[in-house]
Amino acid sequence: MKHKMQEQFLYEYALVRVVPRVEREEFLNIGVILYCAKQKFLKLKYTIEPSRLQALCPKLDLNELELHLQALDKICAGGKDGGPIGSLDLPSRFRWLTATRSTVVQTSKVHPGFCTDATMTLEKLFQTMVL
Repeated sequence: MKHKMQEQFLYEYALVRVVPRVEREEFLNIGVILYCAKQKFLKLKYTIEPSRLQALCPKLDLNELELHLQALDKICAGGKDGGPIGSLDLPSRFRWLTATRSTVVQTSKVHPGFCTDATMTLEKLFQTMVL
């Protein structure tokens, strides 16, 4: 009996990091943004763990951080809630989300891979790279 090979789809991802003091270059991975063109997939998965974040930076405003991450999530989802960037196509939104910034919320370099299911891959990356 022959098994049908599942199609592999190219995806790209970046880790979302909190960098409380940019000049110190210390960070904590808090999320993953995954983009898969063939599956028309662009999603952010993140967690805010107050004890870990406050250990890194006691003065970090967790409410402001949550609002910033919600805005990124809306951009991933697209549409009017994502503002002007949310109206761009998927590749443009991903490139905007992963552009180099020197702010408290940054992303890693973009890394490629192959997957059969972007949702499962996002979850696996989140489990291994964030939690």
